[in-house]
Amino acid sequence: MMAIEKTTPAPGHLADIDVSKLVVTLAETLKPLPAPEDLVFGETKTDHMLVINYDPINGWSAPEIKPYAPLSIDPMSSCLQYCSNVFEGMKAYLDPEGKPLLFRPQLNMARIARSAERVVLPPFNTNALLTLIQKLVLLEKRWIPTQPGYSLYIRPTLIGTRENLSVAASDSACLYIIVCPTGPYFSGGTKPVSLLAVGESVRTWPGGTGAHKLGLNYAPAFLPQKVAAKQGYDQVLWLLGEDSKITEVGAMNVFMVVKREDGGLDVITPPLDGTILPGVTRLSSLELCNAHTEGKLTLPTVPATTKLYTHERILTISDVASYAAEGKLVEAFGVGTAAIVAPVGKIGFEGKDILLPKYEAGHGPVGKGLWELITEIQTGRREFEGWSVPCRE
Repeated sequence: MMAIEKTTPAPGHLADIDVSKLVVTLAETLKPLPAPEDLVFGETKTDHMLVINYDPINGWSAPEIKPYAPLSIDPMSSCLQYCSNVFEGMKAYLDPEGKPLLFRPQLNMARIARSAERVVLPPFNTNALLTLIQKLVLLEKRWIPTQPGYSLYIRPTLIGTRENLSVAASDSACLYIIVCPTGPYFSGGTKPVSLLAVGESVRTWPGGTGAHKLGLNYAPAFLPQKVAAKQGYDQVLWLLGEDSKITEVGAMNVFMVVKREDGGLDVITPPLDGTILPGVTRLSSLELCNAHTEGKLTLPTVPATTKLYTHERILTISDVASYAAEGKLVEAFGVGTAAIVAPVGKIGFEGKDILLPKYEAGHGPVGKGLWELITEIQTGRREFEGWSVPCRE
């Protein structure tokens, strides 16, 4: 049996992240920019990265922006042995004047701090981290394609680097940030995705880590995804429990839109019960639908007179099948940083397909309206409650 070690909290005098100590070492030769149409998500490595290390004696080191290069990791490191890996997914967009913007980055900072706490990685000043992210984005601004639908994906990552095989929380860590240019989620136009509803394998469970963005949540999903692909489906619709509650779709939050008898639409998404990741796009979609109903704005593809009633409640696969059979299911879509809004065309369940209405543009009215509004806000073409934050020195 492996020994379980006890760890004590780090003393309060340890150094936090200090932006004023940032060291910048520029690459001697800059890489050529790829043609935007050749970009593959997560493949292109830019010129620079940001790295900060933590040790239990000194705390956080001086942040360093330096040329992109491999990290040196001890084979015993906690991140390799016990999956103490936390990350975030963000994007930088260019506004009409060519200045980079971040979309609601404070929410990402709050989430990475909660994720770090869940796996007992060292705490840090999230405001300082956000400032450093902005500095890295400004330095790598030339990598943001100017074409519509393109952006710079940002991956802050925190890993445990304790060099010991005993089972214990990591008292050392490496916080690094890498970025890469990315294009539209759907190349050649929006296409509804097909889902295979899966309940025999679960992505997360009550009391688990589904509400946090941890690397360990993703690898177990690869096999069910492979099975779904063999059956001709694009993604997995994750079910949970004996009543087959819907949780997420692939790595996205999921929404269902249902007709009401009064002419309005119910916009339903599963509740944040600890098994669901609190997505930034999820929250934004709920708030924009509410703003539409309150008259603060209008979703471009939904009449102002059509009320949208948001619900965060349990939704089972049987509920969805019943809505579809009754002709009440207007649309379904997944939301997330990568796709923003991804429409669903069909859901496979127990050997049969639940078919959703087809729309010429791919999206249904609510999904289309959300996609248009969110992209307008992200690119600075529309101001809404300070959601888009400019990167400043």
